[in-house]
Amino acid sequence: SGINAEYGGRIVQRLLPRVSPLHTSAVLQGGNAGPHNALLTHVEDEENKADMPWEFTEENKARADGIVSNYPTGHQQAAAIPLLDLAQRQHGGWLPLAAMNYVANYLDMAPMRIYEVATFYTMFNRTPVGKYHVQICTTTPCMLRDSDMVVKACKENLGIGMGETTADKMFTLCEVECLGACVNAPMFQINDAYYEDLSESDVHEILDDLRAGRTPQPGSRIDRFASEPITGLTSLTTPPPGPGFKVREDL
Repeated sequence: SGINAEYGGRIVQRLLPRVSPLHTSAVLQGGNAGPHNALLTHVEDEENKADMPWEFTEENKARADGIVSNYPTGHQQAAAIPLLDLAQRQHGGWLPLAAMNYVANYLDMAPMRIYEVATFYTMFNRTPVGKYHVQICTTTPCMLRDSDMVVKACKENLGIGMGETTADKMFTLCEVECLGACVNAPMFQINDAYYEDLSESDVHEILDDLRAGRTPQPGSRIDRFASEPITGLTSLTTPPPGPGFKVREDL
């Protein structure tokens, strides 16, 4: 048993240098990091101080009250996600610690419970983002439809890498997992809008339009209806029958 313990110890020592500790992982050093993949510990800076004043606007207070009213008395904590989303939208697309603390107090929750939500869901950005948050899906279906082209075109157009923001604070670029538009791949999400069936020229046109203050039409760039096949329907090709179809006459 002593020999086995010594042998096992040598194996652990050999493997240990290959393990990437949390604080030196690629995500934390930049890499393909997005604004949601920031450090799991709070780092004070001028834009993100724990004691900085923060509260909902009067309009958003009314919205927050309406959201909380959807839940039974005593279960207002269920509103944590929509209220964090509301706070993020008010704060320009990201969540400072002060906003998290405000939401925790608003819902009478322990701040740690709010931190757990904000650090778990990638929809919450804990570092500043640009006016337009460009999120490129590179999961398998999009990859097979050449999401690499979308990544390359975005980098060329914006002059930044993954996890970076342009100097004018207009665009933040990041890589994300499946956005649920697999049939219409490749695609990316910019703020709340989906742009699908992208070609290289589409990517440049969309980004150029946003830069110029124009609003590109969301959705498919090949006039696809919803997620129908490119080659046309192969089923459900006739109008649906009306009420009573194939129902017995005596019913």
